[in-house]
Amino acid sequence: MSNTQRSPALATLIAAALAASSVQTETAHAADQDLAVTIYTDNLALVQDHRSIDLTGGKQRIEFENVSAQIRPETVSLAARDLSIVEQNFDYDLLSPEKLMEKAVGHTVTIIRTNPGTGAETRETAQVLATNGGVVLKIGDHIEVLRDDGLPARVIFDKVPDNLRARPTLSVTVNGAHRGSEPATLSYLTPGLGWRADYVALFDEASAKIDVQGWVTLSNSSGITYDNAKTLLVAGNPNVTGNTNNPGPRYYRPQPRANLAQAGTESGTRERLGDYYLYPLAERTTIANLQTKQVSFLDVRGVPAEHGYEFRNSWMATSNTPLSAQVVYRFSTSAHAGLGDQLPAGTLRFYMRDKRGDPQFIGESHIDHTPMGSVLSLSTGDAFDVKVQPTVEKRTRLGFAHWQTDMKYVLTNALPKAVTVSVLQGGLWGDTSIKAESQKSTRRNADEAEWSVEVPANGTRTLTASFESQF
Repeated sequence: MSNTQRSPALATLIAAALAASSVQTETAHAADQDLAVTIYTDNLALVQDHRSIDLTGGKQRIEFENVSAQIRPETVSLAARDLSIVEQNFDYDLLSPEKLMEKAVGHTVTIIRTNPGTGAETRETAQVLATNGGVVLKIGDHIEVLRDDGLPARVIFDKVPDNLRARPTLSVTVNGAHRGSEPATLSYLTPGLGWRADYVALFDEASAKIDVQGWVTLSNSSGITYDNAKTLLVAGNPNVTGNTNNPGPRYYRPQPRANLAQAGTESGTRERLGDYYLYPLAERTTIANLQTKQVSFLDVRGVPAEHGYEFRNSWMATSNTPLSAQVVYRFSTSAHAGLGDQLPAGTLRFYMRDKRGDPQFIGESHIDHTPMGSVLSLSTGDAFDVKVQPTVEKRTRLGFAHWQTDMKYVLTNALPKAVTVSVLQGGLWGDTSIKAESQKSTRRNADEAEWSVEVPANGTRTLTASFESQF
C-alpha cells in the first residue's frame, strides 16, 4: 500500500504507535555538543563532533545520535584520552510507522479500537502476520486485514526493536583506562553536504566596467541538521577513491570553450590548506537538513572589462548560412585593476541595465577554480547582429597526403558601431601551416590560429587564409 493509498484506520494506528514508542526511546542531545564542519565542493564534508562522554572504565558502548544519515563508517575516528575502539556499528534503519509494523511481524501487539459514537474502547490481542501492501493480523481464531472504515484505532507495542532508531546512531564499543567525564571528538566523512560558488556580474557598457558579487551556496541533504556549526569551505578537488575527475583521453574529444584566457601567477593573503584555498564563514551557522543557504564572500565594484565577439571554426568546417558570433566579456582577477581574489569554481551570471536603469539578465558562464591574476574570457550567448560565414573555397592536392585548403570568412555587423571579432580556426595540429592570409594571425596554440578582425558599423569584412596540411 503506498503512502497516498494508506487507509485512515492504518494511519491512525501507526501514528499512535509511533507517538507511544518515541517517548520511550528519545535521547536528549548532548548539552555541550560543539560542531565543526569542513565542506568540499564535490559533495563531501568532514564533520568534527566535539562533546563529553561518560566513561565507566573498561569496556563499554557509547552511542552517538544525530550523526549524518549518509556517514561513511569506515572514515570514523573517535579521539579521547586513554581510549581505544573495539568495534563500531552504524544503525540507519530509522524508526517510522511502517518500519515499526514491519519489525512487529511474528510478534503480538495490542489493538485498541474506539467506538466513535460512545467513546468506549475495546482491546484485542493480535499477532502481526504480514505488512506486504497492508497489515494482516491474526485476532483470536480469525484473520483480519485493516479496513478503510474510518474507525479510530491505535496499537500498543511492548518496546521498540533494538535495531530501530529514532535518529541515525553510531554506537562505538571502547575500552577506557579510567572513569569520569572526558572530552571527545568524533570525526567522519559524509556525502550529502556540499557547496558551490555563484557570481552575479553587472556590466556597465558606457564605462566598460563590471561589478561582481560572489555567493557561497550551501546545500544539505545528509539527513540531519548541523546546529550552530563552525563552518569552513575548501575550494579544490581532493581525490576520492572511485570518484575521479579525469575526463579520459583527449584525442579526438571535442573540447569546450576555454574560459580561462590566461592563468594567474599572483599570491594573495587567503589561507591555503596544501594546494586548496579555505573560505571560512565569519560566523557560526546552522545548516538545516534539506536546506540551501547563501553567504556572501566577494563584493568588488568598478573592475575594467572588455566586451567583444568571438567565432570558432573547426577544421574544414563550411556553412551555407551566416552563423552567430559569441558575445564575450574579458576581465582580470588580479589584485591590480581586477577582482583581487582566487575564485572557486561556479557559475557567473551577467546582467546589464536597460534604458530604464533596470538590471536585465544577459547570460551566464561556468568558471573553473581560478588563481588570482588570471584573465577570464566568458561567453554569455550568441550575438544577434554579428555573424560569420566560413566557407571552404577550394581544396588542392599538392602531392601524396599533401593538400592546400583555401578558406574564406565573411563577417557582417548590423550594429551602429564598429566591433572587433576574434576569428579562431581550429584543427591546425600536425604539419599544418598558414601559407597565405589577408591579415596577420597569431597562433594561440598548436591547434588554433586567431585573427582580430575589425568590422565597421553596418558593414562587412572578408578574411581569407590558405593552409597546407598532410591531410
